[in-house]
Amino acid sequence: MRSLSPGRITVVILSCWLLAGCAARRGGDFAGLVSAATPEATHAGAEILSAGGNAIDAAVAVAFALGVTEPFGSGVGGQVVLLVHPTDRKPFVINGTSRAPGYIPNFNSLGQLRDHRSSTVPSSVRALAFAWKQFGSGRINWSQVLEPARRCAVDGYTIGSYHGRVLELNAEKLRQDEGLASVFLKADGSVPVEGDRWTQPKLGALLARLAEAGAEDFYRGEIAADIVSDMSNRDGLVSNRDLAVLPEPSVVPALKGTYRGWDVWTLPPPYGGWALLHALSVLDTKSPASSANGESRAIWIAEVLRQAHALRETAPISSLDDYHGDVKAILSRKGINESLNKMGHAGSGETTHFSIVDKNGMAVSVSASINGYFGAKVIHPRWGFLYNDYMREFVIGQPEHPFALKPDGIPFSSMSATILSKHGKPNLVLGSPGSKRIISTVVQVVSRWIDDRMDIARAVSAPRLHVELPDRLWIEDGTIAEEVEPLAQRGFAIAKRNSPLSGPGGDPYFGGVHAVAFERGTWCGAADSRRDGSVVIAVSRR
Repeated sequence: MRSLSPGRITVVILSCWLLAGCAARRGGDFAGLVSAATPEATHAGAEILSAGGNAIDAAVAVAFALGVTEPFGSGVGGQVVLLVHPTDRKPFVINGTSRAPGYIPNFNSLGQLRDHRSSTVPSSVRALAFAWKQFGSGRINWSQVLEPARRCAVDGYTIGSYHGRVLELNAEKLRQDEGLASVFLKADGSVPVEGDRWTQPKLGALLARLAEAGAEDFYRGEIAADIVSDMSNRDGLVSNRDLAVLPEPSVVPALKGTYRGWDVWTLPPPYGGWALLHALSVLDTKSPASSANGESRAIWIAEVLRQAHALRETAPISSLDDYHGDVKAILSRKGINESLNKMGHAGSGETTHFSIVDKNGMAVSVSASINGYFGAKVIHPRWGFLYNDYMREFVIGQPEHPFALKPDGIPFSSMSATILSKHGKPNLVLGSPGSKRIISTVVQVVSRWIDDRMDIARAVSAPRLHVELPDRLWIEDGTIAEEVEPLAQRGFAIAKRNSPLSGPGGDPYFGGVHAVAFERGTWCGAADSRRDGSVVIAVSRR
């Protein structure tokens, strides 16, 4: 990859610290738009776009920066998946799922998968390097996409409101491990608060090493040797063989559905996109203004979500390799009618998400995760990254289950990065963290943007609901309590969620959408006020 000519002058227009913004061409050429979970990560993406990179280059930079500035949600110790809508071909998925180690002792319960044993083989670095190499612009080199993250780690970043609440909630667990405490707490054991500047020098050293030695060092070089040593010393399962033979991510077609005449593209199994498409397909059978018997759409959405979540629990996709037949049946008229006939009858994970569009119209929707908050809650002693705890997303004791715990198995995931398009051009790019709430969140934002014709900022900030099986209906805001009250007669237990992580912008239990949308002839972005995100507009000049 060749670097930019030093004669090029670039400038970045930053809508920093703003939750929404629309592209303005005045003062320079529009280079792209980024919405991500921390201001520093959005700036990282804008820096790459303004330097001539495309949406993939920017996505790689954002993903690495989020691993530093929102470390409890994603990082090099986890996994990442990219939904790409290029300008010249159909959307595709870069499937960077992690995998179980090649040797697994006999376990009787998920409780035995703790600490280092709860980590799958980290795949993020390999997936991001693959995406940059195969689909990047060719104008941005590897060290450039890592540099913004390295600067954040070494020079510092600002603790946001949501970040501070997460640290406060997990403070006791962090204090119980010397390694975690040294990275995430102050020297006296107190918790960093909003506005504090924070550094992660060990992680900065890791990023510098990756920039110099290349991504393969994580799997076959010095970093790999250190990971294997740490695993061996701490009773972990990831081996030298696991790192060396971890395959490059597969590139597969995106799943496609429709909603109100829009093409909806999302993630295939092992992710949750098929359930999202099913929910939208059922919702599509009713008028945008109302549903059966004149009931409010909030009631209908709750019913639809209960059926979609129940499908994932009781009828998961049978094969993670050959899933097309199952998905086709679920999205068929018969599959939709079966869910319609069940309406009215009773019946914690963490991620990060960001969305990018570049000046050529390429859109990328990216979800990355270490699974639970702080993943396995163990940190590498030399390199300062958190391991994931995706081993806890397997099923034990059911060998025929698609997510049965087995060597080299693929873990369950609810990630549902989504892009809506018309006439082959993307118009809405979104996704969310929040484990099973991801599907609930994305369905509601899509419906508000299309059915209620809200702009993307209003659609993202509107209050949400979530169905927790078998019959719990969580509502975020009391303003929708009266609207969904009739569901109490159908077996729903309705309650307002009171989360310790709630802040002035809402409850992050209900997700954290970072979206970009083409509205009124320009690209606009929205960052969820429930978290610390921002929108950044990149502009380039010669």
